[in-house]
Amino acid sequence: MNNYSWFYNRLHLIFTFIFFLGTSSCNISDGGYSSGPLIDPSKPIPVALLVPQSVENMAAVSKSLENAARLAISDLGNIKIDLRVYDTAGSANIAAQVAQNAADEGAKIILGPLFYEAAQAAGRALADDGINVLSFSNNASIAGGNVFVLGNTFENTAKRMIEFAANQEKFRGIIVHPNNTEGELGKIALQNAAKESSLEIVATQSFEFSQEGVVNTVPLVRAAVEIEEADILFLTSPTAGALGLLVQMLPEAGVTSNTVQYAGLARWDIPVQNLALPGVQGGWFAIPEEKTAKDFSTRYKEVYGTAPHTLAGLAYDGIAAIGALVIAGKRDALTKSAFIQPAGFEGIGGIFRFLRNGTNERGLAIAQVNNKQAEIIDPAPASFELRGF
Repeated sequence: MNNYSWFYNRLHLIFTFIFFLGTSSCNISDGGYSSGPLIDPSKPIPVALLVPQSVENMAAVSKSLENAARLAISDLGNIKIDLRVYDTAGSANIAAQVAQNAADEGAKIILGPLFYEAAQAAGRALADDGINVLSFSNNASIAGGNVFVLGNTFENTAKRMIEFAANQEKFRGIIVHPNNTEGELGKIALQNAAKESSLEIVATQSFEFSQEGVVNTVPLVRAAVEIEEADILFLTSPTAGALGLLVQMLPEAGVTSNTVQYAGLARWDIPVQNLALPGVQGGWFAIPEEKTAKDFSTRYKEVYGTAPHTLAGLAYDGIAAIGALVIAGKRDALTKSAFIQPAGFEGIGGIFRFLRNGTNERGLAIAQVNNKQAEIIDPAPASFELRGF
């Protein structure tokens, strides 16, 4: 086993810790929790990887996902995975077709697809076969039944951010979001998370996803902060959205970090140049555990000669979780109840676990932008609380 076997060992140890307790507590008789194909752990496990290989601009992403999956396989030691790659062409219909083809050819689990429509279609196609789908999507709306999502969800980030803000005695929040699907999902996630905390969302402000829309919403946000006496401002926009314009115009309009705490639902350190923006100084955002992510990136570069795509770690996590379950030697290692382990797994971005509704929980750190750098002010948890799982 290579020098990176410590990573897989941590996955195995986390699973082993909870194996007997977790299996008995989560092996629910109804709801299909025991669904899934039986396997022969002594033989290579057929795993189908579904990626949009032939989609324009998606070939590199697809290859990075495949490379990461194969890297994870090489780190599994004696656990053998027979990885078979299928092209979804970015189509839900084709994803359903190739998922069924994969099942007919012996696949015991599906890793992917990337797009949520394709993942949903693949799940539906295999529902009667009882084969589970570990999608790369972060869209929680498709989770459930035989579909799990590996991507970090708005709900997970919102919960972490709201809990941290409440612990820092922030009580009155305003959400600023574009009136598109992504913005609405972010708003709802923050609102739902706040319901479980001492922090109240006192106002929301949407804007048209355009420069004019941002310009028009700035005075409305300023007025809401003053009228509602808000002490924290949540921005759902990522770098590819309106983040840059918002953090420029809001401080210029008097909504500064001296009057309200800025917090982001998206990562503000991608690209790193964002950290130089005056408006994000002192702001908070959630970030995966850094050390394991850096170790993965280093390992990937050594093997493939280039940096991994930001989504590549999801493929590694999926294979590593499969390996951690298979190593126990049980024929039902890939059933739904097997994946729903309270202690979870150690991924390349920290700990993660699948929830009964098909979504996931990931351990995240909180970073603050200080002097144009992201500094961790609240580390990612090393383990999950098992109460109420």
